[in-house]
Amino acid sequence: MDRNTVLAIILSGIIITVGFMIQNSFTPKEGTSPSGGSPSSASSQGEGGSPSEAPLGPPVTQFPSPSGAESPSPAGAVVPVSGEELPSSRSVTLENEVFSAVFSTRGAVLKSLKLKKHRDKDGFVEMVKSGSSGESAFELSFGGPAAPPVTADFFVRQKDEFTVEFYRDFEIAGYADSAFRLVKTFSLRRGEEYLMQVDISLENSRNQYLPLNFDSLAYTLNYGPQIGPDFEKLDGRYDFRNFYVYSEGKRTQVEVDAGAEKDFDKKASWFGVSGKYFTVLAAPVFSDYKVRFSSRPVSGLVQSSSFFISKPFIKSSRNTDTYRFYLGPKLSDTLGMYNDAGKNAFGIQDMHFDEIVDSNFFLGWLEFILKALLQLFYNLVPNWGVAIILVTVVVKIVTFPLTQKSFKSTSKMQSFAPKLEELKKKYKDNPGKMNQELAAIYKKEGINPLSGCLPMLLQIPIFLAMYGLFSTHFDLRGAAFLPPWITDLSAPDSVWNFAPKSLPFLGWSDLRLLPILFVATQLISSKMMQTPSAVSNTQMKMMTYGIPIVFFFVLYDVPSGLLVYWIVMNILTVVQQYIVKMRKAGG
Repeated sequence: MDRNTVLAIILSGIIITVGFMIQNSFTPKEGTSPSGGSPSSASSQGEGGSPSEAPLGPPVTQFPSPSGAESPSPAGAVVPVSGEELPSSRSVTLENEVFSAVFSTRGAVLKSLKLKKHRDKDGFVEMVKSGSSGESAFELSFGGPAAPPVTADFFVRQKDEFTVEFYRDFEIAGYADSAFRLVKTFSLRRGEEYLMQVDISLENSRNQYLPLNFDSLAYTLNYGPQIGPDFEKLDGRYDFRNFYVYSEGKRTQVEVDAGAEKDFDKKASWFGVSGKYFTVLAAPVFSDYKVRFSSRPVSGLVQSSSFFISKPFIKSSRNTDTYRFYLGPKLSDTLGMYNDAGKNAFGIQDMHFDEIVDSNFFLGWLEFILKALLQLFYNLVPNWGVAIILVTVVVKIVTFPLTQKSFKSTSKMQSFAPKLEELKKKYKDNPGKMNQELAAIYKKEGINPLSGCLPMLLQIPIFLAMYGLFSTHFDLRGAAFLPPWITDLSAPDSVWNFAPKSLPFLGWSDLRLLPILFVATQLISSKMMQTPSAVSNTQMKMMTYGIPIVFFFVLYDVPSGLLVYWIVMNILTVVQQYIVKMRKAGG
């Protein structure tokens, strides 16, 4: 193996390692599409008396004890109107083709939302993960995000097959004529609709202003504390939870440290939390709100990912706020339905939810081509592993002329190896003269000493594009190839899991076979590329054996689909090298 090839291998290792770092931490460039959604307010203004501009102070939410006996309520506490019949706690389920949503009358919250078309281990993906905290999605607090959520039991009526309404009358302790009704309405649509509409209505029946002004905030609606699927850690490779906003035609990530919170005061078309394959996006149909993103600790969860939408105090006797929530997979076609009013049952358009889909800024075009090829072969042979092998064959065919030229150049260098060694010995004290003689031989015999580097350098962008594709292509999630060995092409393989034990320093708790096969095929390929002089060169030997071993550690936890690609590519390269050698031996 000549010096230039060795340098190319070292450079390749550095580029691939840096490429992984970029892939794991690179935030896709902000989009340039026009802003979606309607910024107009959906509030209905009454004609009651003028609201007080003075806030009531920190909210205190008190409700009857389970026995029904009421404790004294301090002034300013939000309590159910006394004398009402106490509703009983129960669950209400709404379903369409993609959702199974379970609501509770206790707090009028969403306790569970399962995606019926997407599995997670032994069940469906759960989009409301509470751990052991008992928290639920769509909890409402009177005041800001720090205020305690309403936990009173609500009355319920199901308006139709896809709509349920929860209602309860409340009042502010110590304030006359402060009674108001809170109504929370949840609506689905028939078909494969991953959108849920939430309406929050507040009304004072006496036509008085709504007495909700806690530090200039009326109420806060939240979503959390976490979304599925299950995960053991969020390292950016297996899975992640990131906060995003889409404002003024641009998608921006909001950085929130674990255990911390961050406010976002700008108006946005949508905002929410996104994982590797699933997302929850909120699009209020009014413009007057504030958002807080939170990763505060929650009992029973490795990490929480919540967001809170706060409504400023309301200067009217009645008000209705409409929210639209996308809760589902990060599939461009599914998310794009809400850009065309004719393609979704809600009749909305220009939402640009599809901007949440991650894309590679500098290799996105290559990922698109490879993804199209994968999908084409999968349509012909419905097995993603076979599709990966066929894509590898296509890549090999496309790069064949270049690699063939490289092999021929390497073969010529091998035949001239003795002569080159003589020149090195003859001009060992005159490097300038030696380089001149070498250049003359290369020119005369048509040898390009750099040609051996080109195939390797060409593989690097393809390899990185494959890595991005296997890490984010939704259809590869859970796609098995050779069960029970390779059960998910988007995750590393495992032949033996010895958790909770792990290897010191490395932290590995799985024995993986694919990285071992990769090293074996890479070593065979490297050995076949060696020149006679390299066989006796200690440094060359270290490079030949050292680089694949370094890659073994770098690639140990990459998606198994990527290693299937590289192993097959190595096998095809070995076959090509063997054919070249046989033809040379046959004259």
